[in-house]
Amino acid sequence: MGIVLRGGTIVTAVDYYKADVRIEGEKIVAIGKEIILPEDIILDVEGHLLLPGGVDVHTHFDLPVGNTVTADDFTSGTQGAIMGGTTTIIDYATQFKGQTLKEALTNWHAKAQGACYVDYGFHMAITEWNDDIAEEIGWLSQSAGVTSIKLYMAYKNLLQVDDDILFQALVKSKQCGVLVCVHCENGDMIYNLVKRYRSQGNVTPYYHPLSRPIVAEEEAVYRIIALAHAAQSSVYIVHLSSNNALQVVMNAKCRGNRVYAETCPQYLLLDESFYSKDHFESAKYVISPPLRKKENQDFLWQGLHDGMLDVVATDHCSFNFHGQKDAGLHDFSMIPNGIPGVENRLGLLYTYGVVPGKISINTFVNVTATQPAKIFGLFPRKGTIAPGSDADIVVWDVNDVSVISAQAQQQRVDYTPYEGFQQKGKALHVFLRGQQVVQNGNLCDGDPQGIYLLRKLIR
Repeated sequence: MGIVLRGGTIVTAVDYYKADVRIEGEKIVAIGKEIILPEDIILDVEGHLLLPGGVDVHTHFDLPVGNTVTADDFTSGTQGAIMGGTTTIIDYATQFKGQTLKEALTNWHAKAQGACYVDYGFHMAITEWNDDIAEEIGWLSQSAGVTSIKLYMAYKNLLQVDDDILFQALVKSKQCGVLVCVHCENGDMIYNLVKRYRSQGNVTPYYHPLSRPIVAEEEAVYRIIALAHAAQSSVYIVHLSSNNALQVVMNAKCRGNRVYAETCPQYLLLDESFYSKDHFESAKYVISPPLRKKENQDFLWQGLHDGMLDVVATDHCSFNFHGQKDAGLHDFSMIPNGIPGVENRLGLLYTYGVVPGKISINTFVNVTATQPAKIFGLFPRKGTIAPGSDADIVVWDVNDVSVISAQAQQQRVDYTPYEGFQQKGKALHVFLRGQQVVQNGNLCDGDPQGIYLLRKLIR
């Protein structure tokens, strides 16, 4: 007995056509007409789009930051993800100073196992590098299914690594089939600007973007691409926020450099005017890189349209406004950096990208599902609708209209940066490896069904 989704319009990164989809067990087994067998369960999806489940490759769930922990753990975060049409996440497991990579990964497995409503994998964020850590990179990729690591060029004295370590990591990772992801901001520049503003008594959230100017991102993007070129390695730039940085990426791609770049909904839809909100309200938008001038948004949308930006992820890193963000009430540098967004990614990109024609529906699927799956070793199991792929399918209701609000969200955080934004379309039904987990816009009863994904080597 199978399940047949009948009458929908299938959308992939390259196709748009009407056909039925037949599911058996966890897999898609047939696409076409006259594929229904006598005992099949039939779900009529006439008038709806059938999308591959979204793949969000940048989340931070249950992450300790200073003296606090992100508001969303793997349960609440993945509940939000699945309700928004994302069926796979890759979270950043973090190795803190003094830990081995194996210890760090063990910690993250303990957080996620049995708690996830979506399938999941891990990157490994590395904060300390030495010969022993370098030797563990091969174990990560060969035995643990982790084929990407992350390094930070920012957060001096906490996470920041120097060019020597960046270069060593790029060389070692290439040897082991691992992709290096990089947070690109010049940490030394930022460190000195923060000190200057604080010494002048300028401590409100308004000064957060001033302490992290576009040039800090632009320079770091240029530098990591140069290091990767010298190492003959690929590199993945996370949360790119500005036209200046995008131009560096575009030039590199045109030269044939192997560089991937990700942006996020916040940089496509929010701008630095949010830092001028009354009183401390603007702390909700303290993220790194910060929100930029509005004119950057058109360039980022064009970058998605032209294929110069490869992925839209969320960098979901949620902190409550009350009780967490307000740790920086008297010092902007103490505000935990991050915003929620995993629940709203597909809805926002569809509403403000596809509907007005900034990107095509195929590009929408490509940057939210197909390219993330390809880049990070999950395709074609994830990221497309095809026979043999996992039956991760979103039935998208194009006619639904709603308003985003914190009160209605699954994410366990006391605000949303998209409060009051209109959303067109929604995930009406969601299937995860053939099991219906969202029905008529509601989370189905039952325990979390997400499993850990061993990812393929990246060459």
